[in-house]
Amino acid sequence: MMPISFRDALLIIDVQNDFLPGGALAVPDGDAVIPLINRLATLPFGAVVATQDWHPPGHVSFQTSEPAGPWPQHCVAGTEGAALATGIVSAPVALVLRKGRSKTVDSYSAFLDNDHVSATGLASWLREVGVERVFVAGLALDYCVSATAIDAKSAGFESVVIVDACRGIGPYDEALQKLGAAGVGVVESAALA
Repeated sequence: MMPISFRDALLIIDVQNDFLPGGALAVPDGDAVIPLINRLATLPFGAVVATQDWHPPGHVSFQTSEPAGPWPQHCVAGTEGAALATGIVSAPVALVLRKGRSKTVDSYSAFLDNDHVSATGLASWLREVGVERVFVAGLALDYCVSATAIDAKSAGFESVVIVDACRGIGPYDEALQKLGAAGVGVVESAALA
């Protein structure tokens, strides 16, 4: 077992309507993470943070942009698609961090935009509340979850991905290898207490 304490944070990454089945950029089986995340949020974490992609219209990542980005239009700021999934219990969430707000730079990680320069302020906030270790769950394992977990490690936090509380777009093998190479731990939710 891995006991959770006030020095730990749960980062709930991008569990938003557009990433759930039927959404604009649905992650296969993405809604399956919701009950697991709700159970995890009842553990004695010092902080629970939820992130949202929060893109302006014409965002650089959209296939409809010029030049075309890699993704269908998704999580446009203020839309129903950008809203957190209604099944997520919001009471434990101390901070909602909105990322990808610049029209010209994407942001997979909750810590840094994809330019690896622009910080979101999350690392400073976590330090201020006394967090030393972060547990990352949500969508999608091979993009925003992995980027967040690796940047957490780079920012000086112990970083662990709760693998069964994530879903990915592609196969997990490459993402898990990348996490391991970066020194990020991987755990099943049942091991946390």
